[in-house]
Amino acid sequence: MKVLRTPLTRVSASTVLVLGGILSLPSNAAWADDTYGASGSLYALRNPEDTTDTSRDAWRFTLGAGVASMPSFPGSDSRKTEAFPAIGASRGSFFIGVNPDAGALLSLGAYFVGNETWRAGVAVTYDFIEPRDESDDEHLYGLGDIDRTTHAEVFGIYTHDWVSLRGSVTSDIGGNSRGAVATLDLTGRYQPDARWVFTAGPGLSWVTSQYSRAYFGVTQQQSVDSGLPVYRAGSGLNNVRFSLAGAYRPTPHWNIGGAATASWLQGDASDSPVTQKSSQMTYTVFANYLF
Repeated sequence: MKVLRTPLTRVSASTVLVLGGILSLPSNAAWADDTYGASGSLYALRNPEDTTDTSRDAWRFTLGAGVASMPSFPGSDSRKTEAFPAIGASRGSFFIGVNPDAGALLSLGAYFVGNETWRAGVAVTYDFIEPRDESDDEHLYGLGDIDRTTHAEVFGIYTHDWVSLRGSVTSDIGGNSRGAVATLDLTGRYQPDARWVFTAGPGLSWVTSQYSRAYFGVTQQQSVDSGLPVYRAGSGLNNVRFSLAGAYRPTPHWNIGGAATASWLQGDASDSPVTQKSSQMTYTVFANYLF
C-alpha cells in the first residue's frame, strides 16, 4: 500500500478534514453527538499524519460545510438530510469547534499527547443535530423527544504506517440521561498521490443501559402512548460498521470529500420495537478551507 508524505498533505490536528461520520457510525456510533455517521466519516478522511504540533503557537483554522444523508433516527427505515458547518480553530494543543479526533462538530478540548504515532486528548462537546424528535416519524409518536446534551469525552488514536486505531469513551454530563458510548475503529489509508486519499475500515460501539433505554427502550407510559410493547434495553454491543471515504485536495488549502458508512444494530438495539430496520446507511459530502 503506497503512502506518500508530502507537504501538501500535512496540516495540524485542528485544521481538520471536516468532521463526524458520520457523520460513521449506525449512523450513531462514533461521535460525541448523534450525527455520529458524519463525524465518523470525517474522522476517516483525516490524514493519519495530521498530528498535534504543540510547539507552534500560531492559530490554525478550518472553515467549511457538509451535507449528510442519514436514518431519521437510530433504527429508522426512513431518511433525513442534514446540513452542518465545519468550523474549527486550534492553537498548540488546544482546539475548539469541529474536530474529527473528538468526533464532534461542536467541541472544546486539548491534546495531552500528539506525535506521529499517538494522539490522545479530552473534550467537552455538544450535539449539533437534534438526536431524536418525536415528529421525525409517526413510528415515534408517544415516545417523546431525545434532547441535545453536553458530553465529556476521552479519545486516543494510534497510527502505524497506513493503519490507525481509534478509541473513545463519551458520557452525557448534561443531565439528559443519555448514558455513555465506547467506540473502537480500525482505519486503513491508501494515498495514490499527494492530492487524493482513500480510507476504509471496520468499527464497533458499546453502550451503557442508560443509553440503550433512551434510544431503544419503551417505558410503561411510552407503551400506553405509542402502542409499542414495553421493552427494557440493556448495556452491550450496540452496532458494528464499515466505512469507506475519499478526499481530494486540489490545493494546499482546499479539501473536498465524501464518505459512506454501513452499520448494523446489534443485541437489544436490533431487537427493540423502536427499531424498524437494523441495517443503516449514512452518506456524507463536504468541502472545507484550511488556513
